[in-house]
Amino acid sequence: MKVNRLILSFAVAICGSTAFADVPVYLDDSKPLEERVEDALSRMTLKQKIAIRHAQSKFSSPGVPALGIPELWTDDGPMGVRPEVKWDEWDQAGWSNDSCTAFPSLTCLAASWDPELAVLYGTSLGEEARFREKDVMLGPGVNIYRTPLCGRNFEYFGEDPYLAGVMTGQYVKGVQSNGVAVCVKHYAANNNEWNRYTTNSIVSDRALYEIYLPAFKAAVDAGAWSLMGGYNLVNGQHATYNQRLVNEILKGEWGFDGVVISDWGAVHDTKQAVEGGLDMEFGTGTDGLTSKGNPYDNYWLANPYYNGVLEGKFSEEQLNDKVRRVLRLTMRTAMNRNKPYGSLNSEAHHQACRRIGQEGIVLLKNDDNILPISKDKVRSIAVIGENGIKRMTVGGGSSSLKALYEIFPLEGLQARYGDTINIVYERGYVGDTLTYYNHVWTKQHLDDPRSPEQLKADALKAARNADLVLFFSGLNKADHNDAEGTDRQTLDLPYGQNELIEAVAAVNPNTVVVNISGTGVAMPWLGKVKAVLQAWYLGNETGNAIASVLAGDVNPSGKLPYTYYASLDQCAAHKLGEYPGTPRHDPVEGDIIDMKYNDDIFVGYRYIDKEKIKPTFPFGYGLSYTTFGYGKATIDRKKGTADDIFTVTVPVTNTGDCAGSEVVQLYISDLKSSLPRPVKELKGFAKVRLEPGQTENVTFEIGRDALSFFDDKAHAWVVEPGRFEAIIGASSADIRSTVSFEIE
Repeated sequence: MKVNRLILSFAVAICGSTAFADVPVYLDDSKPLEERVEDALSRMTLKQKIAIRHAQSKFSSPGVPALGIPELWTDDGPMGVRPEVKWDEWDQAGWSNDSCTAFPSLTCLAASWDPELAVLYGTSLGEEARFREKDVMLGPGVNIYRTPLCGRNFEYFGEDPYLAGVMTGQYVKGVQSNGVAVCVKHYAANNNEWNRYTTNSIVSDRALYEIYLPAFKAAVDAGAWSLMGGYNLVNGQHATYNQRLVNEILKGEWGFDGVVISDWGAVHDTKQAVEGGLDMEFGTGTDGLTSKGNPYDNYWLANPYYNGVLEGKFSEEQLNDKVRRVLRLTMRTAMNRNKPYGSLNSEAHHQACRRIGQEGIVLLKNDDNILPISKDKVRSIAVIGENGIKRMTVGGGSSSLKALYEIFPLEGLQARYGDTINIVYERGYVGDTLTYYNHVWTKQHLDDPRSPEQLKADALKAARNADLVLFFSGLNKADHNDAEGTDRQTLDLPYGQNELIEAVAAVNPNTVVVNISGTGVAMPWLGKVKAVLQAWYLGNETGNAIASVLAGDVNPSGKLPYTYYASLDQCAAHKLGEYPGTPRHDPVEGDIIDMKYNDDIFVGYRYIDKEKIKPTFPFGYGLSYTTFGYGKATIDRKKGTADDIFTVTVPVTNTGDCAGSEVVQLYISDLKSSLPRPVKELKGFAKVRLEPGQTENVTFEIGRDALSFFDDKAHAWVVEPGRFEAIIGASSADIRSTVSFEIE
């Protein structure tokens, strides 16, 4: 890595010297990008064109050393820069200077409903990647939360394509402002981890365009420089080189000029990959240290592709298009002399981590205003639950990190209250005792000699003797929890937590549950506890962020980015019976599992509204320590525009006695349509901070995008004349004002 970058630095340095009149254009970054790309391409041999597009190690590609074109170094994300790995292994290399800032899960960022925080998140992550000399960060993940069982939901932005798209676009801009590329994943309809290599997502064009593609398009519109295909198949063809998805939609309709990168080991055939639009191949199953020769030359897009070009099976012009894209990516990143220096583990990054965590925490229940915790009323707290002391930054798959530090919830509470409140801890159960993951040590030994009965008895004793119980429930990064490669097997909390929560609440009615997870869980005990907080995986500052909200130093303002189902049959993916799919043998692809998306466009709250179901908590829901009043919405046609554009304005007032932020949500309802449409769809939101008694007018603009649906027969976005409603809500179920308007 260092050698090629030194060559590049020297070559660029001489570029401005009058002693060298014939400096290659591609080294002069004052020249237009496309001119530089064409100049570099014209100097490359066929072997160099092949080599630049596939891996040379687990996470890098070779560039063109002879031309001073540097290597590209990728790194897993999307919540922090992963530690260095061995050349050709997943295991970490054991460096002492590659710890990172671990940022909150993307479900937490989505729950903030704050685009400015998405920019802050992306910028901070990009600075860390830049400091570590990474060119491409493999993230963000923008797949839609279709089932609460998906093991990777915690890496995504929730169930709604509009919310996911807005947050994705801002995250992309933040990362790439550092000269570090995002690699948006996993394109597309990759909505489960179980059987992810063989799942064939059978989905209509309408559902693709309305539900599963908008976040990817938002990334492309924001200027994303690379994108990663999914392991799954879509309508019978692998997503990574899917003619419909990649060539027709991504590169055709959307005009994407970046690189399509394979997921690691996602390529299975040279011809399909070449013709299906794949540009770069990364993978697994090699031994780059001890094998004779270079095993990476045996990749599907390596020697087999080279020989295919020589034999006339593939055109060199088709290859050139792929090489242009890789050169473009390299010049935007590794060859970009104008990149900022970056920074690692700065205080600003730690504060960003804490702020994002605080803003994303969602208050779900707060009977008798038991929260925030009052030192005048509470003298003793029993903290119960393994998640109160468990490291969550290690494990879970490719998002596993080596965080510089991680403050546990118990530690955050102890630091916040010191000696003013007596805090005791009991574990209550033993769940996951993970010690190492890819050679990263958790620095914890979680084995416990006590029997399950004794653990429960000790927890109940502590609960009886406390003024308040804080039960830290949830999932973790173990298999069948929140983890890559596996889905959850049930909506219930694991390790007998439901039963333990009920037992604790029976001996102490002042029980508050703080649920730490990246996805929704069943809450059969909801009516027996006083308060519930959804706290996510919050990275370095987990304990401090949670303690600040529990103490009232920060007023919770997060809103759920997905529906919190009471049971799986409230979720259309399960109710309609095609999860986890039907196995069959395909003569071309082999054994696959067909998963029909029978829910079509009715995902999440769209299905809840259609069937008039009452979930545990609706999409967009979240409480505050203050209250907000909404006035009557008004609508006006925007003057001076050719198309129908309207502005909707609603006054929002803080009617409580403390400052707080409210997420005002705009939904649109098409009252009469030629095709089935959801009852309403999110088309705008704004987060406003108000002092007690303060009123602010919140204004939304409604244009064609907010009114249209995708007509798959006409293959067009359509706005039909008729009557519409602009619906203002504090959640998808809490409607505060409605105003109607007509499209002629």
